[in-house]
Amino acid sequence: MKNIKKLMCTALITMLGFSAVGCNMIAKTPEAIAKSPVAVVNGEKITRADLDSDMNMRQTIAQAKQQYGENYEKNEEAKGLLKDQRAKILDNMITQKVIEQKAKELKLLPDDSKLKTEASKQFDDTKKSFGNDNSKFQEALKQSGLTEDSLKDLIFKQLRSQAIMKNVTDNITKDVKIDDKKIQDYYNANQAQFTEKPNKIKLAHILVKTEDEAKKVKERLDKGEDFAKIAKEVSQDPGSKDKGGEYEVNYVDSGFDPAFMAAAIGQKEGAISAPVKTQFGYHIIKTIKKEEYPVKKLETVKAQIKQQLEDQEKNKVLSQKVDEWKKSAKITKNEKNLE
Repeated sequence: MKNIKKLMCTALITMLGFSAVGCNMIAKTPEAIAKSPVAVVNGEKITRADLDSDMNMRQTIAQAKQQYGENYEKNEEAKGLLKDQRAKILDNMITQKVIEQKAKELKLLPDDSKLKTEASKQFDDTKKSFGNDNSKFQEALKQSGLTEDSLKDLIFKQLRSQAIMKNVTDNITKDVKIDDKKIQDYYNANQAQFTEKPNKIKLAHILVKTEDEAKKVKERLDKGEDFAKIAKEVSQDPGSKDKGGEYEVNYVDSGFDPAFMAAAIGQKEGAISAPVKTQFGYHIIKTIKKEEYPVKKLETVKAQIKQQLEDQEKNKVLSQKVDEWKKSAKITKNEKNLE
């Protein structure tokens, strides 16, 4: 096949006077695309094959095939989605490459032989999870665009990446220390995280676009109009307006805007707030009922807080260091090879 394409290209040059560059574009094969660099990091290439073998990219490609069919690469929408995903994954791969290069420089690379043994074990465990039905295992591989060898390689690469990250993190953050004052300050400022049971609040709100609209809603409520009635009439929150604006959520990890939650928790049961601004607009909030529980003693949660604060500080230190490494690295991207 390659020889035929080469002959065709030579003939075109002879007949039409095409340039050598034009010929290479016509003859660009899937193999050539796979070998083409999408980025170079301090002289080391990341190829299109490296990019497309990433598990997240494999899943995206599989989804594109399912949604757009086998000819998904010719669909403009699919091509755009794939290019965007490749760009995101490439940024992560560049970061990983920078970290790996620094690990090599600092002599922090893991023992590959041990990792290969562990990767083989994980592969066997994965295969065993399908029981004695090898056909199901092979079908699962096919749907993921994998072979047994590529799955083994993928597991090894993931284990190696994790080991490198751990070694680098341990080295860079070895001086991170959390003293008792930081633990006490965090405990004092976050009491709701450490209650015997999760604190809960039942509330209702009316969401409108402007502060003037919110003030008018508050005036109507102050005159005695029914909260649920007004919520159904004017609230811009489709998830709650037909329920009179009501929600019941935990104090911690509610998923709501912090300013919204602070206003709801900070007032007495039955109270209605002044307009509260969030990214979504302006809210009038009614605190219906609060369920609050005793706070655990510091001694019982001290180790948990220390670990949490250590993890946060280590992530911060590592992120700053990786940013420094990336800024000093020589990185070039080839955006055309993402298409």
